[in-house]
Amino acid sequence: MSSSNNYAGRLSDYAHKGICGLPEKKETKRALDSKVKKLVTLLMESRHTTVLTGAGISTTAGIPDFRGPRGIWTLEQKKRQNAKQKKRETTASSEGASMKKRRLCDATSNCKITVKTDDIKCDEGPSYASFEHAKPTLTHRAITYLALPSVGIVQYCITQNVDGLHKRSGLPRDRHCFLHGCVFTEKCEDCQTEYFRDYDVGGVSFKPTGRKCDDLKCKGVLRDTVLDWEDELPHDDWMRAQEECIKSDLVLALGTSLRIEPAGSLPTLGKKFVIVNKQETPYDHRAEIVIRANVDQVMEEVMKGLGFQNWDVKVEHFNER
Repeated sequence: MSSSNNYAGRLSDYAHKGICGLPEKKETKRALDSKVKKLVTLLMESRHTTVLTGAGISTTAGIPDFRGPRGIWTLEQKKRQNAKQKKRETTASSEGASMKKRRLCDATSNCKITVKTDDIKCDEGPSYASFEHAKPTLTHRAITYLALPSVGIVQYCITQNVDGLHKRSGLPRDRHCFLHGCVFTEKCEDCQTEYFRDYDVGGVSFKPTGRKCDDLKCKGVLRDTVLDWEDELPHDDWMRAQEECIKSDLVLALGTSLRIEPAGSLPTLGKKFVIVNKQETPYDHRAEIVIRANVDQVMEEVMKGLGFQNWDVKVEHFNER
């Protein structure tokens, strides 16, 4: 089974992962109600709305974020700090017989750091829901519903997530892009056809997956779509993402810290943008509204404010077709 921890383990070591572990804040009910009402008004007035999503919209599916208090990069930084501290504390101690008791991390462990001291043991880390078993959250389903042609409130969705939950919620590929790749998607290197699987295709940085294109006239090599830190964003998706934001009256940033560029600055391309995130972002001061609350909670109230009844049932039926 594949999880976000496994995904993180595929990436190369990278020091510049942004600020991690900032405190999460929560709006009072009165402030939340007022801000949601303003957001509903902006959505109704907007002729073109683009949504940008981050890891925060998938946490209720059992997939952790990266920079929250219990995020993957946050915990990784804490492990590094603890390891350095332990090493300093044990530097003066004798390594004689005690070195024989040293425990090293094995290849199947999630431990990111191996430090040669007596007292540091392999930390298996918390367990997370597998990507395969994760189901779209209320926010994923709401975005899909709002993007339906018969509803027409959301025109496009850009995600930084690799979990494939937008696709699983029924959002068509031509209505969304995944800037950092998708663990379930492999792509033909020749005809560019994408294949969305029900399993993690493995790999990172466009490695061959061992499968070939189904088109008998092509039979090109299929490659993973997941970006490593230094990889360039997929050209077509990146161009489309910028175009959609530029023509947007409103860009809605949901569950993203906006700390990884160039995706982080996308909301600023729209005429107005709103941020829904429990932690501070570098663009809070420029946003029309900043809402500190759980994304599912906000989207549930937004759907009510827009007057949609039983919309979630309709999305489920839409996915069954």
